[in-house]
Amino acid sequence: MTNFSFWMRNCISFCLLFYLLGCGGDGGGSGDNMTHSVSGTILAANNSVIDSDVNDILVPPESNDTFAVAQGLPNPVILGGYINANYSGDEGNFYDPNDAGVLGDLKDFFSVTLTTNQSITLYIADFSDSQPDINVDLYLYDENKDLVESSIGADSTETVDAPAAGDYFIEVRAVSGASNYIFTVGQPITSATVLDPRLNDEFAPGHVIVAFHENSETMKQTSKSLSPTSFQGMTNTVLKHGSTRLYQFTPENRQQVFQALKIAPSETNRALYQTSDKEEQFKLDTLRVIEALNRNPDVRYAEPNFIRHPFFVPDDTHYAKQWHYPLINLPQAWDITPGSSNVIVAVIDTGILSEHPDIQGQLVTDGYDFISIESIAMDGDEIDGSEIDDDPEDEGDEMQGGSSFHGTHVSGTIAAATNNAMGVAGIAFQSKIMPLRALGVGGGLSSDIMEAMLYAAGLDNDSGTTLTPNQRADIINMSLGGGSISQAEQDIIDLVRAEDVIIIAAAGNEGSDASSYPAAYDGVVSVSAVGPEKELAPYSNYGSTIDVTAPGGDFSKDINSDGYGDGVLSTSGDDSSGTTQNGYSYAQGTSMSSPHMAGVVALMKSVYPEMTPDKLDVFISQGVITQDISENGPDGETVRNDNFGYGLIDAYKAVLEAANPGQIPSFLIVNPLTLNFGNSSEDKTLTVSKSNDNPLTDIDVTDDAGWLTITADAVDGEGLGTYTVAVDRNGLPDGPYYGTITFESSQNSVDISVTMYQGIVAVAGDSGFHYVLLIDVDTNLSFYQEEISAANGLYTYRFDSVAQGNYIVFAGTDSDNDFYLGDSGESSGAYISMDQPTIIRVDKNLSGIDFNTSFNLNLPTELSTDTVKSESCVRRMGTR
Repeated sequence: MTNFSFWMRNCISFCLLFYLLGCGGDGGGSGDNMTHSVSGTILAANNSVIDSDVNDILVPPESNDTFAVAQGLPNPVILGGYINANYSGDEGNFYDPNDAGVLGDLKDFFSVTLTTNQSITLYIADFSDSQPDINVDLYLYDENKDLVESSIGADSTETVDAPAAGDYFIEVRAVSGASNYIFTVGQPITSATVLDPRLNDEFAPGHVIVAFHENSETMKQTSKSLSPTSFQGMTNTVLKHGSTRLYQFTPENRQQVFQALKIAPSETNRALYQTSDKEEQFKLDTLRVIEALNRNPDVRYAEPNFIRHPFFVPDDTHYAKQWHYPLINLPQAWDITPGSSNVIVAVIDTGILSEHPDIQGQLVTDGYDFISIESIAMDGDEIDGSEIDDDPEDEGDEMQGGSSFHGTHVSGTIAAATNNAMGVAGIAFQSKIMPLRALGVGGGLSSDIMEAMLYAAGLDNDSGTTLTPNQRADIINMSLGGGSISQAEQDIIDLVRAEDVIIIAAAGNEGSDASSYPAAYDGVVSVSAVGPEKELAPYSNYGSTIDVTAPGGDFSKDINSDGYGDGVLSTSGDDSSGTTQNGYSYAQGTSMSSPHMAGVVALMKSVYPEMTPDKLDVFISQGVITQDISENGPDGETVRNDNFGYGLIDAYKAVLEAANPGQIPSFLIVNPLTLNFGNSSEDKTLTVSKSNDNPLTDIDVTDDAGWLTITADAVDGEGLGTYTVAVDRNGLPDGPYYGTITFESSQNSVDISVTMYQGIVAVAGDSGFHYVLLIDVDTNLSFYQEEISAANGLYTYRFDSVAQGNYIVFAGTDSDNDFYLGDSGESSGAYISMDQPTIIRVDKNLSGIDFNTSFNLNLPTELSTDTVKSESCVRRMGTR
């Protein structure tokens, strides 16, 4: 194997500027003088809408500046727009260089029918702290044009909620500056899975909560057996709700309570009921009292007074968009450990943007650049005839900008700075990243990657530096791969694993059972990818070498409440403007799932420093650190599956198992966590299970929508099994409907989000006036361009007289008229897709070159030094 081709093709950060060194007109190509045609269609996402008055000079604006001419919208909707204040922004429809009284595009009004608590979220595409002149606000008015809610402030995101179902007006108002924007109308955000497990049976000793049967003899004789102040030797001072009481006893009157309940003294069974620890003894006594009360026929239930703790919820600006963390129960794991600075994860990738505000402080000082060839490194750091050096800064992997900054995205998922009131959260945010640069322009050499592995493990390597045991990495993440097997690589992996370094790698993005290396090597944890519904992502590899699965994102899914929640959001950069800017972007791929696993393993290592690769393998194969999202084996036994390995990594289970092997309390699991009926009336199924064989009781299910019905189908005595969910649309007006089903147990509660549409809700999309480019990748000097509008959701394009050659087809809008297509807030697409652009060979007439277009959002860092441009932008033809 001569090189690795890392899996950035499935990342939204792939940029096509690499192919655009010029803007010729008739195409380049090579070979004969024959010309051919290339044609196809571009599909706009359903319910996508373009603002009727954008700045593109080729699109005559249709005013939506007042209530009277408000632009009507479907619901749900994702809208791409443009707004500007007086004389600001790029030249175009709302710019007057002669100051002749043009007032810009100060306001955009829209009319829409909303459901109760439905959210409208506005994303200001060009916002950054370094652009204080860009300020856009959001207002919501009722049908009488009375203001009901507003979101005002200098931020990249504004949100308002509808207080009740009805007709509304939405206003986007430019306070200052100019910007593309996106707003979405979608379902209200429901709470993530909430677990309240008994961590080592954490409850108040001497406290007992007792609920009596309403018509019991005890309740009828309250003066005798349920007095306000005492019961069976216990006192009641608080919690006197209906038939429920909180009773208390002390070590001093314990024997009195035991006698009243006919409990034998602890000393009679020393092995079961007596311990030398006084606090633990009191807790055991409390459990014995509860056990005795539960045998009383008048008692409906008795239980401990559990001690609950608030789950850690970081205050990072974009944390709510990181759906992939609740999917693996990460918030619950954070309440146990946020990681440890003693745990180091080596990221062998494209290097790091060390000045990114969410990366600063998260790095060890021992990073290194192992790229040995200048044409790949592009950093000009040659020292004494050698390209390798101790500077792992990411210099980009595209010669003309548009670099992926893949290593920064991966590193952010593992350990981005967290709870710092900005940006995103990282999984093991108190652990450290060792950035090792081995990928550059065109990928990276196998030999360079092997040297990086040796360095990370503290073994002899070409750098001449050997890290000490407390400096070396505990875990290596490699979100990269290739299809050829190498014995040299396997030998290096064997050496590194022998040093007790855990190696984790991405399974690959071919959407096949093809083996990808290094993930498929012995001794490497291979990670496939799932989307938000815990289904194998369409791009993810699968097969016999898969060990676990983790969230990798899935752009093929319908938009959720913010329109972009199906990608993995993390730290990133953008050099398409010629200067690298820090920011955040969504991406998909097994490159994204692998660091989820690496981050969780870092959490495990934090509570179990002695964990070795062999011990991790046992945890994985026993299914004790994963959710089983495939078919169970005999008697519920977890079995390996070629799609998911031993299951979806579960951060909470993993950390608990690492801290207390074999002692994990059981909690409720419901799959899937989201149900989307669309316009269908076909019933759906929920599967309810528990995390292990420990008892789980008092399972109850409720919903908050009258049109929902949940029926137990095949359920055991604990309430585990399958439930059928049905919807009833009778009498409902047209529109979207959102509900929540809640399962509660003695340990935890789980919320399932439900979406249902009545009537015609999905409408053909229109993402705006598109420029379609046919880019010659052989000469990098020229391309063809066509300009088209949508009809019934489709754009039809055709290029004639195309010279023979290799091309990429790209399309996008230019709402701000800056002559760059696919900026943040604009729509873009490529054949086959933006996450997997494919070179086509034109040596005959080609038709059916079809693909999708959708609005693009790239979030800036709050500390950006300049406006962050999209990482998927392309220069269109024409002159300013």
